[in-house]
Amino acid sequence: MIRAYIGFDDTDFLGSDRGTGKLARWFQSELPEGCNLWGVVRQQLLVHEDIPYTSHNSSACVVVQMEDPSFLDDLVSRSVRHLERYALEGSDPGLCVTCGDNPALPRLIAFSRRCTSHVVSQRDALEATRDMHLSGHGGTNDGIIGAAAAVGLTAHGWSGRFIEFGRLRDLPERVRVSELERHHILAVSLDRDGQVPAPGDLVWTKGWLRPRLWGSRPILPVVPKETGIWESLGGKRKNGKQQESPLRSASVV
Repeated sequence: MIRAYIGFDDTDFLGSDRGTGKLARWFQSELPEGCNLWGVVRQQLLVHEDIPYTSHNSSACVVVQMEDPSFLDDLVSRSVRHLERYALEGSDPGLCVTCGDNPALPRLIAFSRRCTSHVVSQRDALEATRDMHLSGHGGTNDGIIGAAAAVGLTAHGWSGRFIEFGRLRDLPERVRVSELERHHILAVSLDRDGQVPAPGDLVWTKGWLRPRLWGSRPILPVVPKETGIWESLGGKRKNGKQQESPLRSASVV
């Protein structure tokens, strides 16, 4: 199977009922027969006063597994239609599409890494995506920058978090390590003493299971709370307060 990377960016505005993440996740329903969704990864780009953005300056990349490269043109056409259907009026949507075996990917990856720490231009994005599909679909077309960066960072395999992967959103708030592994999500301890989560241990996800893209696979960083109980890093912000763990008195059953 060959991977195709489809980057979307800048499709919304403050107060809108959907953003780039939702638009990217919805693309799964547009995939042709012979293509399957591997995952959708959110990428965080530089937040800077010289960069227009809606709320967080993030973009999203849809990773598709396809039987052969002949599907790429169809994926581009479907992506364009999807973006033009769901991007909101007044936004600056952009699209980037390429194959995982494109020899120009190292150039795009270098550009994408710069996007996390430097202000870049549309010209930079166009140069980085020579021999790839890059298109703007409204407004200033600044979305081409984030769309290209989403593809490069995801193809690099060492940044971003999954917002869609298998049954990620169906798993319970408390889930065993073995169950995560069954869904191809690896729980990795960030404990200073190097403890290793056991298959029967529980992980408290706080109802927000978002593995990181590390080493080109979904990794869930966790820290120990009690014997046999772990907590995943991160969580949905709620009124500026962190959730209190419900596992303190929970038994591992």
